Parts: sequence; C-alpha cells; structure tokens
Amino acid sequence: MTMRESGALANGGTPQTAIDTSRPHPARRYDHWLGGKDNFAADRESADRIAKAFPQIRTAAQENHRFLRRAVAFLSAEAGVKQFLDIGTGLPTSPNVHEVTQKIIPASRVVYVDNDPMVVSHARGLMTSSPQGTTTCIQADLRTPDTILADPAVRATIDLTEPVGLLLIAILHFLDDNENPYDLVARLVAALPSGSYIALSHATLDPLPEDVIEQLTALTGTGGDQGTFRPRTRADVARFVDGLDLIDPGVVPIVRWRPDRSPQAAASVADTAMYGAIARII
Repeated sequence: MTMRESGALANGGTPQTAIDTSRPHPARRYDHWLGGKDNFAADRESADRIAKAFPQIRTAAQENHRFLRRAVAFLSAEAGVKQFLDIGTGLPTSPNVHEVTQKIIPASRVVYVDNDPMVVSHARGLMTSSPQGTTTCIQADLRTPDTILADPAVRATIDLTEPVGLLLIAILHFLDDNENPYDLVARLVAALPSGSYIALSHATLDPLPEDVIEQLTALTGTGGDQGTFRPRTRADVARFVDGLDLIDPGVVPIVRWRPDRSPQAAASVADTAMYGAIARII
C-alpha cells in the first residue's frame, strides 16, 4: 500500500536520519510489547527487562491503544473534530488514528509525527488514507513544537483556524522535568484555536506496589541505557491540562476513561498504571 500524503520531505519536512539499532527506542520497544516485528535486539532486550520488573506491561500497551481508539472516536463522533495532530505516534498498529476517525468522518485529516526514522518510513508505507481524507507523516520531535507547527506538510494538511485534536499518547513520560514538558505542551495548546482538544495518556507509579516501583525506578532512571522514563502522579499529569475544560470523567486511569465505549477496557488499574484525559481548549 502507498500512503496518501502531502509530501513532507519534498515540501521541506525534516529529512530522515540513520536508524540507531544499538539503543532501544520507545516506539520499537512498544511494538515488541504489542507483538510486532519492527524492532531490533536492543529494543527487545530493553522491553524484556522492563517486562520482568512489570509483567503487565504488554497489557498496559494494549489498553493504551484501546484508550487511544476510544478518545479518537469520541473526538470524531461527539466533538466533531475532523483533523488530528498525533505526536509520538509510534509504529503503525491497526486500527490507527486515521482509520478510526475516517470511519466516522471520511474526510478527516491526520498528521503523524515521530522522531524515529523507522516509524516515519513504515508509516508512509502502510498508512493509507480514505479517498476523501488526507494522511501524512513527518519526522520531528515533541521537544521542538515550533518546528512541528511550521512544517510545510503540517500546514498543508492541518487548518489551524479550525478545531484540531492534539494527541499526546504515551509520550510525555519520556520527557524529564528539565526538558520543560509543561511548557512544550502549553506552546502546542496556545497554537490551536478555541474548540480544539488535547488527549493524552501518561505512565504513573501510583497504583503499583513498592517493590515494583523500586525495580522500575532502578531500571529506567534518567539517562540510563533504557532511556529517560519519568512517570508522574495524577496531580502532575493534571497540570498538563490545567486551565482547560476537562471532559468527564477527567484525569483518570485509562481503563476508567469511558470504559463502556468501544473498544471496552479489559484490565485493571494496577495492570495498566497509566492516566488518561481529554480536555477542550477554551
């Protein structure tokens, strides 16, 4: 399949760089947990070490994807959002954002953003838009929001005078506090018009037993060989949507965010250890 895109590279998008297979990457590690094949030995080793400390991690990854699908379906069907900016999209896992929204609104437009060139390459090869809609992917990093917003492919796909669904799914916990994650989110939110929405999910240690917390903390400390991992408390996660209009039920474990909607949540709070929220930009 080919991807219907706006020509990110041809129009000035960030050029791809060489894939570093010697270090684990969150997107490829996540792919391994979901049973995918687009990962390398370093990713699998890292994923398996984390799974040894927290065996439910594969369940957490599956439930995070279910939350994403519920969130996109809500934004499309109930909020009427027709365009999405998905930052930190990860490797394609069907149904993807464009498949969920374009089933509801065929003319929906989606921009996927990831800093891993492997993700971008696979996305362009596998994500096929509906004939009425548009799907594109660019290589960029959440740490440079202005670059994302100014990218020609983003500008060609997303109309920033109309409501946008900003998706930050399982990405913010890879930013340490010294990287100013709250400021980065605030800059993205400030660039979107009133009536836009932000949907996020974020890892937490809140429901986990002390021994698991100790193992995960020792394994995933800032700057370690597993990469930065900064789980946050509910209060810390809520700061990302401070001042926005929270959609019921607010900042809650992902399995408690409208769990009766399709696809229904199928795990416990402790098995997922992740908060989710959707908020409207006023």
